[in-house]
This record gives sequence, structure tokens and C-alpha cells, in this order.
Amino acid sequence: MMDINLIKELIETLKGTDVTELLYECNGLKIMVRRAEVTLDKEPAPSPTPVSAPPEPVAVDKRNLITVKSPIVGTFYRSASPESRSFVEVGDRIKKGHVLCIIEAMKLMNEIESEVDGVVVDVLVENTTAVEYGEPLFLIESV
Repeated sequence: MMDINLIKELIETLKGTDVTELLYECNGLKIMVRRAEVTLDKEPAPSPTPVSAPPEPVAVDKRNLITVKSPIVGTFYRSASPESRSFVEVGDRIKKGHVLCIIEAMKLMNEIESEVDGVVVDVLVENTTAVEYGEPLFLIESV
């Protein structure tokens, strides 16, 4: 059951901070609180440009591809520090539990590990990019 006081408390937590999004998870309950950006420009906003849907793929990939998605909102890092090598590169063979990346959320560094043995097929996010909850990060071919 959702507690309205909890939601109010989460909203109050965002006030007075630079944080624009907060994800709260407890006992299967997920609450995402997001602060809207406010612009003070007096000029009228440009009308939105319609976005066409991406074309459908012609060939179907028959490989057993697993999409690794971001479990949290934060900043995506491919390595432990700017001087370090990336945790994984396309073509790397990895084992279950291998660290794929770090996502920094609220000054905490969260290691994201592979849940399968496989080969890294693609890295879908640029280093130091902000990622959303559920955003695809990697494609892994399960072996």
C-alpha cells in the first residue's frame, strides 16, 4: 500500500538539492520522484518537431542476446577511474559476476555485474553519461 506521507517526504528530500531524480525501492515498492526543469526565458518555446519511428530491422539476429539494463538512475562509468582501463570491451568473454560498469548515484559508486556468462556484443552508453532506470547499457551474447 502506498503511503502518501512517504511520497511527500521524498519530494521534500529533493528540495534544496541539485538532485533532479530520486528512486525509492523497498519491499517491491518503487517510487520515482523527478523534479521538472524550469526555464525563465520570455521567448515562446519552439513547437516540438515530430519524431519518426526508427525503421524496422530487416534481418533478425538469432543469437541469444541479453540486454543489461540500468538498475538505478545515475552516471555511467566504464572504468573505476579516468586513468583505468574499461571494465569490459566489445568482444570480451565474461563470467557471471564480472563487473561491467559503475553507476554513480547520490555520491555512491554501484558496481553493475553480469548476470550471465557470455561475450560483450555492444556497449550502448557513452562513458560519463547520465542513465535512467531501465535504460539498456550492454548487449551480452549468452554462452
